[in-house]
Amino acid sequence: MVPLYVYHARQDDPKKCSARRMQKFGLATVYEAVDKLPRGAVLMSPLAEKAISRADLPYARRGIVVLDCTWEEVERIFPKLNSRRMEERALPYLLASNPVNYGKPFMLNSAEAFVAALYILGCEEQAREVADRFKWGETFLALNREPLDAYASAKDSAEVIAVQKDFMPG
Repeated sequence: MVPLYVYHARQDDPKKCSARRMQKFGLATVYEAVDKLPRGAVLMSPLAEKAISRADLPYARRGIVVLDCTWEEVERIFPKLNSRRMEERALPYLLASNPVNYGKPFMLNSAEAFVAALYILGCEEQAREVADRFKWGETFLALNREPLDAYASAKDSAEVIAVQKDFMPG
């Protein structure tokens, strides 16, 4: 099992918060302080230069961290995260299935980000365990089945980026 961690800035509707739901079911640990996050883990970041791939599994064994906050908070928090020496990775092109952003590329909520990262890392069973806790979970996997399988087959970030082009429009 890959440990899942969330930095939560309390900026969303608690009833719609996928991170809090994951915490409720014992699937993720939620922190409201950056210094509690594990060192050396994989930090899911849209600003990362590398895409997550199977090659990141050794780092992911220390955990995967997702930030549950606004863009303004991300800009404030990222400098603090540098001291945690995390491996920053981005998710490749995927479509959201959550009710707020259904069908929008790259607009994944925290749970979708975890599901995608786990699946790409080769931890499909754990990815399904997380997805199963959400009404839209199976839809996320079905909507992104082809790209997720392709990304999971890629050996490293460069291959994930190359494969991603096959799924992006235009």
